[in-house]
Amino acid sequence: MDRTGYDMAAGAGSAVGILLVVIGGLIVVGLLLWAVRFGIKVKQREPRTPRGGEHPTLPDSGPVHETRQRREPDEVPRAEETGRRLSPHELGSPGTRRSEDQDRPRWDQGSGGSFGSGGSGGR
Repeated sequence: MDRTGYDMAAGAGSAVGILLVVIGGLIVVGLLLWAVRFGIKVKQREPRTPRGGEHPTLPDSGPVHETRQRREPDEVPRAEETGRRLSPHELGSPGTRRSEDQDRPRWDQGSGGSFGSGGSGGR
């Protein structure tokens, strides 16, 4: 039995396999380079964020200040007032309104202020 033909075919097959791996690697490297260039182009088209030392400017009306006010929830109309029960989609979002009493709530002088402990509050 002559194995020379088989050895030659096996040798040629391994060379083709190596060549296919090299070509595949080059394709992968080419795709990665294309993806990086594409990402750079997309990043350049996006709006730029301010860098260190760059700040947004004040509005023409001047600085905006915080306002403190007490709010209370809007009352839900009762079934007796409307004559029927309201569905959830008729209620809308839970709105609030400015409270009549704008004084800040304070702790009672004799209470401990600790979630209903009822203790003397360290006195």
